[in-house]
Amino acid sequence: MSARCLRPALLLPALLLAACRAAPLPPEARWPAGTPFRASAIVVDGTRLRYIDAGAGPAVLLIHGFGASMYSWRYAIGPLAAAGYRVVAFDNRGFGFSDKPDSGYTNAAYAHLVVALLDSLRIPDAVLVGHSMGGEIAAEVALAHPERVRALALIDAAGTEVHWPLLLRAARWRVVGGIASGLRGRAITARILRGVYADPTKVTTQDVDQYYAPVAEPDYGRALQGVLRQFRFDALRGQLSAIQVPTLLLWGTDDRLIPPSVGRRMAAELPRAAFVFVPRAGHAAPEEQPDAVNHLLLTFLKEGLPTVPENLAATRIYSGPAQRLYFLNHMVEEL
Repeated sequence: MSARCLRPALLLPALLLAACRAAPLPPEARWPAGTPFRASAIVVDGTRLRYIDAGAGPAVLLIHGFGASMYSWRYAIGPLAAAGYRVVAFDNRGFGFSDKPDSGYTNAAYAHLVVALLDSLRIPDAVLVGHSMGGEIAAEVALAHPERVRALALIDAAGTEVHWPLLLRAARWRVVGGIASGLRGRAITARILRGVYADPTKVTTQDVDQYYAPVAEPDYGRALQGVLRQFRFDALRGQLSAIQVPTLLLWGTDDRLIPPSVGRRMAAELPRAAFVFVPRAGHAAPEEQPDAVNHLLLTFLKEGLPTVPENLAATRIYSGPAQRLYFLNHMVEEL
């Protein structure tokens, strides 16, 4: 029987089995250990956040997705900093090795936390790059505090629609939610991580170790449940047209969690946006296809939204967002 066919009553034994723990990584082995970067801690809006601040120049803030940490930006921080940008990545409230309080997981609370982090680091404005749930948070900041956001890059972003896997749906059920949100199994962490890749074989043992380490934290289950119950993953419906900053949307061609069709509809609603597929990538495009994602991010940071060649602009079939999609697809083909 497939996981999709499991009834809630049959799910309980599976969740109990998945809760078996394995030893997590010791603190000295946690990323960014062994890299040129150093993790620091700062208290922001009452929450202790773990973060990296690398490079110098215009600020770029990287906001990770649900269940992830700044480890998900391991391939992006170095190239962006080397290109002349100040890059800040952090473990968001409830994730990674930042604090996991009882509350503070609403959309407004996360947007406020981002602005407070910028204030604490004395960053007047930044390009916000958000993946998955982080994309929704970035967009919320642009709506509430447009003066703090120079541009947006939304990668496989939540905001209007998410196709939740069964185990994450179960974490929201009242009957088994406490058990589901308390999952501590390394095997289930590996299963979920491989499930968001187009090519699961790209997930390494080190990746599983780094993703599992925060899962084993005592307060992880409570924070997970808090996010699933308090955060609205569809809060951008009907609001995207109010975002005026230039916005680049990058989407894995094989994203099953938030399909590309969702991203294309989001791009059509945004006044100043461009949409591009990331070939051979699932939901974790920055990790699965880092070279393509970094190339597109750097092009966007240096040149802004692409302009459409005049011969296409004059052709009726390529009017509106389709022009941008056509042009950006050619950018990817050249990689």
